[in-house]
Amino acid sequence: MSRIFLLILFLVAPVIAGAQTMSERYEFSGMAGGGDYAPFWHTSNRQGVNGYGNESCYTRIGLAGEHIFSNRGVSLEWGADVVVGSDLTSTVFVQQGFVDLGWKMWKLSLGQKERWGAVQNPRLSTGGLVESGNARPVPQVRIELPEYWTIPGTGKWLGIKGHLAYGWFTDENWQKDFVQAGKARTVGVRYHSKSGFLRFGNENKFPLTAEIGLYMVAQFGGTTYNHLNEPGAVSNNPTRFKDYIMALIPLKGDSETNSIEQANVAGNVVGSWLGAVTWNADNWKLRGYYEHVFDDHSQMFWEYGLWTEQLVGIELQLEKGSWLKGIVLEYFNLKNQSGPVYHDTTSEIPDQISARDNNYWHHTYNGWFNYGRMIGTPLVTSPVYNTDGTVDVYNNRVEAFHIGLEGAPCEWLGYRVLYSRSNNWGTYRKPFKDIKVNRSALVELTFTPEFLHNWSVTTSFAFDKGDLYGDNCGGMVTFIRKIGFDLSSLLK
Repeated sequence: MSRIFLLILFLVAPVIAGAQTMSERYEFSGMAGGGDYAPFWHTSNRQGVNGYGNESCYTRIGLAGEHIFSNRGVSLEWGADVVVGSDLTSTVFVQQGFVDLGWKMWKLSLGQKERWGAVQNPRLSTGGLVESGNARPVPQVRIELPEYWTIPGTGKWLGIKGHLAYGWFTDENWQKDFVQAGKARTVGVRYHSKSGFLRFGNENKFPLTAEIGLYMVAQFGGTTYNHLNEPGAVSNNPTRFKDYIMALIPLKGDSETNSIEQANVAGNVVGSWLGAVTWNADNWKLRGYYEHVFDDHSQMFWEYGLWTEQLVGIELQLEKGSWLKGIVLEYFNLKNQSGPVYHDTTSEIPDQISARDNNYWHHTYNGWFNYGRMIGTPLVTSPVYNTDGTVDVYNNRVEAFHIGLEGAPCEWLGYRVLYSRSNNWGTYRKPFKDIKVNRSALVELTFTPEFLHNWSVTTSFAFDKGDLYGDNCGGMVTFIRKIGFDLSSLLK
C-alpha cells in the first residue's frame, strides 16, 4: 500500500508544485451488535461514513498535502480519501477530494471536504442545527474567511469571518435505490450556503469574548420525480443565473417555480442565528452558546414572540486536565416550530401566519439531508431510518438533553462519553400517537501506546433504549494509522 501511495505521490508532484508536507491515513473500522440498527452514537456526527445497520465495516485510505509560500502569503492544501466497505451508503465512494488555495486571510476551497458546526465542539456536542457533520460532505466551490480577521483600527477588539458557497448534491443514485417506486426523489439539486460572524473582544487584554452570526443554506434547481409522493408528478426546478441570486438573497419564486415557492420563498431555505460568550482563562475556558434555527423567513426574527426553536449549550475546557479535559451540556427544543397553525394570505382572510414550520422537511426537496442523513442536527430523525420507502422527515418535533465529556488519564489513553435523552412527537402533519422517548449512550476508549508506531486503536460500546430506534447495542473497533513526512526530501 505504501508503494501505491508513493506512485500517486510522484504522479501528482508536478500538480501540487512542491508541497512541503504530506500525510497518509489508513483507517479500518467494524461494528456489530444486537437490535434493528447500529446505536445512534455509533453512526451520528461521523460525516456520514458509518452504516446504520447493526453490522458494518469499512476501510478508508487518504492522502493530504500542504505547501506554504511564506514570501507571498499564498498557501496550497489538498486532500483525498476513499472508503470501501459493507452496509454503507455505497460499497465504494470518495469521501473527500479537495484543493484549498489560500491568500493571506482568504481561502478558495474547491471540492468535497469534511466540515463541522460553526460554534459547537464536534466531539462532545450534538452538533450544529444547520450543518453538523452528520452527513457526507457536499462538493462545492467555497470562498471564505475561515478564521477571524481583525478589522484594522479597532485595536484588535473586533473581528469578522464568513463564507459563500455553491455546490451540488450527488446522492441521486442513492435515492433511486432507496426510494420506493412512485415516491418522491430528486435529481440534479444545487446547494448554497453562506455565513457571517462578528467577534467582540481581545482575549490578550481581557478574557471575555463574544461572537454572533448568521448561517443560511438552500437547496434549489434540479428535478423532483413523483412530487409530493404522487406517482408520475414531476417538478422541474430552474437553475438559471437568476435562481443562484434568489438562493443568495432568499426571494419568492417566479412563474417558472411551483406555486408554493411563489407564495413563500424559492427553494428550501434553512438558517440559524448563533451566538457564543467565552471566558478565556489561562488554564481553562468556559463557553456558553446558543443557536436558533428557522425555515424560510418564518421566525427568522421575532414575528411570533421569543424564539423557542433552539440549542443552548455550555462547555468547559481544562487545558491541564487529565481525567477530565472537556465537558458539554446541551438542551435542544424543536417541538414548537413557530406554533401549530399556518395560513397564507387570501382575499377572504388577509392575515398571514408562518407557523407549523415543519423544520428540515420540504415539499419539493423532501428534506435537508444527504445520502439519507440529516445535514443539520442528528436529533431530527434521518430519512435513512424510514421503512415506507420515502425520504420524508417524519420526526422533527424533538426536545432533548445531552451531556458529553472526555479526558486522558494518561498519555496513551483517552476516553469520551456521550449520553442523550430525547422526547419525540413526530410532525404536526403526522404526529406520533404517543410521545416516543429515546436514550442513547456511548463509551469510547482510544489507545495510542508508543509500541504501536503511529497507530491508534479506538474501542467503544454504545446503546439505544426507547421507542424511537428500539433497543440497540453494539461494539465498534477502529484502527487508524497516520504518517506525516516531508515531500521535498522524498523528491530529491
